Amino acid sequence: MDSFIVSARKYRPASFATVVGQDSITNTLKNAIRNQQIAQAFLFTGPRGVGKTTCARIMAKTINCESLTPEGEACNSCPSCVSFAKSSSFNIYELDAASNNSVDDIRNLVDQVRIPPQAGRYKVYIIDEVHMLSQAAFNAFLKTLEEPPAYAKFILATTEKHKIMPTILSRCQIFDFRRIGVEDIATHLAFVARSEQIEAEPDALHVIAQKADGALRDALSMFDQLVSFAGNSLTYKQVIENLNVLDHDYYFKITDSILAGDISTTLLTLNEIIDNGFEGQYLITGLGQHLRDLLVSQDKETVKLLDTSANIRNLYLQQASRCNPGFLLKALDTCNDYDINYRISNNKRLHLEIALMQLCMLANPEAPSMIKAAPGPEITRQAAPVQKPVTPVAPVDKPLAEIRPEIPAPVVSPQAEKAEIKPSPVNPQAASQPKNTPTQSYSGMNIGNLMNPGSKNLVTEPAAGAEIVETEMPVMSEVFTQADLERVWTEMAGVVAQKLPNLYTTLTCRVPVLHDDNRIVITVDNKIQEGEVFNNRPEIVKFLRSKLSNTSVSIETVVTDKPVEERRPYTDTEKFEAIARNAPDIRKLKDQLNLDIEM
Repeated sequence: MDSFIVSARKYRPASFATVVGQDSITNTLKNAIRNQQIAQAFLFTGPRGVGKTTCARIMAKTINCESLTPEGEACNSCPSCVSFAKSSSFNIYELDAASNNSVDDIRNLVDQVRIPPQAGRYKVYIIDEVHMLSQAAFNAFLKTLEEPPAYAKFILATTEKHKIMPTILSRCQIFDFRRIGVEDIATHLAFVARSEQIEAEPDALHVIAQKADGALRDALSMFDQLVSFAGNSLTYKQVIENLNVLDHDYYFKITDSILAGDISTTLLTLNEIIDNGFEGQYLITGLGQHLRDLLVSQDKETVKLLDTSANIRNLYLQQASRCNPGFLLKALDTCNDYDINYRISNNKRLHLEIALMQLCMLANPEAPSMIKAAPGPEITRQAAPVQKPVTPVAPVDKPLAEIRPEIPAPVVSPQAEKAEIKPSPVNPQAASQPKNTPTQSYSGMNIGNLMNPGSKNLVTEPAAGAEIVETEMPVMSEVFTQADLERVWTEMAGVVAQKLPNLYTTLTCRVPVLHDDNRIVITVDNKIQEGEVFNNRPEIVKFLRSKLSNTSVSIETVVTDKPVEERRPYTDTEKFEAIARNAPDIRKLKDQLNLDIEM
């Protein structure tokens, strides 16, 4: 039985023309050989399996060829080319720097460089994995690399250029090999399949090319493995089963369920994927890639960015026509956030299910929920003598800075607070937006709700379609003192400490002052703190009136440049000074003993 040769060796390129996916580099090398402008040293760098060592061998064979073709390729018939093909050439030396990385190995190589070639024009030294050389070996190699004999050429190959000394890099012509494209790998695999008389589906070869991640050698190794598994007929189904790749049909199916807002079908599809043995993070990463492909499929100019076969590309175009670009951008952001937090989640399946349910609500907020709410009591609307203007809700697509209008601080009067409010019509487009739309921390929080969620006087978000009824706050005029104000003020600051840290800092910076007409003056340090109070003014007033039992309470902000007079000591020196003011003898003891302040 003939010995088996792996495809990576059997179909290894023997000329520049057969190198896959590195046209710019091969054209440069051929032109250098034709014009007799061959450098003394070359450095081929790039990821694994992209043709660095292959191009080095082709370069070594071509520069010693006795009769080059007009295209700059080796003739493969002269004595030099024949000896190279038989691996018996005395002019080409290969050194594996991973196992020969000592100073003695480099010194032996330098001794060989001194001997001119007996046949041919050049002696070529190919040093693979050159970054594995030791520091001393690099230094021993520097002089020879800088001023080699005219007949000596060096070709260095590495996957980690950053580990090579700058003095070595400056003496070489550097060629950066790039990852090979999916289409180039799939085309080469189709050529190998035809040569081996193997029937392979184009979709199957594209899956192999995508799995190889730009490395042609890895793709050929997977191809040999799959041929051993499937025989002479290679199908798409066999490839995804053997390589443990999630079928693209699952992504199309789960995306259809998300677009329809069908949470039940989405969760059942997730369960089926997990039962098939796929990791949850693999799914969320693949779904993000699928959504990205749908986004680029919406423009004819960006369709070329799809690394798929023609059949799958048509499926992407069909599904992309039903997707909104705004939804795809928000869905990509959601998938990215859940992908980042997946590893630190304790309940990973629940983490994944929440992500999919949020995507369903993001795509179709009006879709029926999995759980039907029980009907509540009938709500009636009361007449109101005075109506407060309510600004319509802006669409979520606009930036948050544009949603909140810049208006002057309203003057709050007791009569207006007692009046009942009629809701104004809500923008239906904004009402259809999902509730998980991100907002700024100081604007979407309700201080009253944080402190007393069951209070009837608090502002709550109405359910979609529900009739809104506002209740009238009874008139209260209980007398309170500055001490009562400070007690309630501290309580309010404690409520917002976790949720609204900026407002907490503003509230605790200075003590509010009570005036005779129940007017509370809040002194702030700058316009930013004034804006924090303004944005939360209605809730602050409501909280104070409720806790102090006085509906005539109003607040006023004053910006001052005067720094806070008293603050708690922080550093060791400040702590010592605070103690010394109350106990002067401590300072005398420190001075007499010549002590340092260090706690």
